[in-house]
Amino acid sequence: MLHVGAGYAKLPDWLNHYREVRLDIDPATSPDIVGDMKELGDIGPYDALLANHCLEHLYPHEVGKALQEFRRVLIPGGFAAVFVPDLEDAKPTDEILFVSPAGPIRGLDLFYGFRPALAVGMEHMAHHTGFTQHSLKTALEQAGFTGGTTARLTSYNLMGIGIK
Repeated sequence: MLHVGAGYAKLPDWLNHYREVRLDIDPATSPDIVGDMKELGDIGPYDALLANHCLEHLYPHEVGKALQEFRRVLIPGGFAAVFVPDLEDAKPTDEILFVSPAGPIRGLDLFYGFRPALAVGMEHMAHHTGFTQHSLKTALEQAGFTGGTTARLTSYNLMGIGIK
């Protein structure tokens, strides 16, 4: 499984039966592959791909390119699991919406990026786009994924599954 935008995170338990290959743009996270999700290069094929809270760091016109790259490096029948902030009912305010392991998450953080990380110079963590259930499903379909689904989860999370 290709873990795109892995950061310091490991695969969630429900995916731990896969052998993880970690890809991140930040070499400080010690990924297996230092790379850009918009240009994955000559890697793969992979049975599955996890992109957990990384697509929102792209500009809107870059999302389709990244999703096409995700699809390209998968085997036929492989799947991409994509998680992004759910902006459908969020408001860009200072109200705390939930508490994550990194600390309190406010509406402003969902829209613009986790402000404590941005404040210490991690500009690559800024959010440049956002998603609703409908827009994530549309983006996956436009990238050529089929047979997938999207779902709204707890703590302002969206999940999209796309099948190659």
